[in-house]
Amino acid sequence: MDSTLQKYLPERAVEPCFQLIKETSVHLKIVNQRVTRHGDYRKMPNGLHQITINATLNKYRFLITLIHEIAHLVTFEKYGRRIKPHGLEWKKTFQYLMLPFIRPEVFPSGLLPHLARHFKNPKASSDTDAVLSLALKRFDEQHPYKSYVFEVPHGSIFRLYNGKLYKKGNKRVKRYECVEVNSGKVYLFQPNAEVEVIKT
Repeated sequence: MDSTLQKYLPERAVEPCFQLIKETSVHLKIVNQRVTRHGDYRKMPNGLHQITINATLNKYRFLITLIHEIAHLVTFEKYGRRIKPHGLEWKKTFQYLMLPFIRPEVFPSGLLPHLARHFKNPKASSDTDAVLSLALKRFDEQHPYKSYVFEVPHGSIFRLYNGKLYKKGNKRVKRYECVEVNSGKVYLFQPNAEVEVIKT
């Protein structure tokens, strides 16, 4: 497991993560990309704990996702199943488990201020923190045909990962109103949603 983790994690995070996995007796499965989530935690019918994480994540997002999911396990074990999955107990546990990693030996210095801000009140997904999400995406493999919604010109048509076409509209407070071309329904998009521009 230790050598597998080296492929997916920042070098200085491998050993402490390996120890956390051992301590929590979790089975870590690295899986092909699922578009709707980076990872998940579940308690299996046999009582064992399993975490799955997308293999395509960059090493910094992989680390955050791994700790996010281990925080679920630790929280449920400590407080039981009646708590909210991303409630106060989980946030405190996530902060506590993540704190030793928010250091320049683990994360690039450009990410540290964004992480420090995010972990004052961590969200259910790092993707809903647009500033942190964009900072993390700088370390992804680059896809030249991909754009972010905030970069797409107003009124342009773009395609989402599921093949559906949308027309970009006005910005609400943080998100953009976009009309699905086929149905005419309005959807709100995070500024950091990845899309493919079809027509400007």
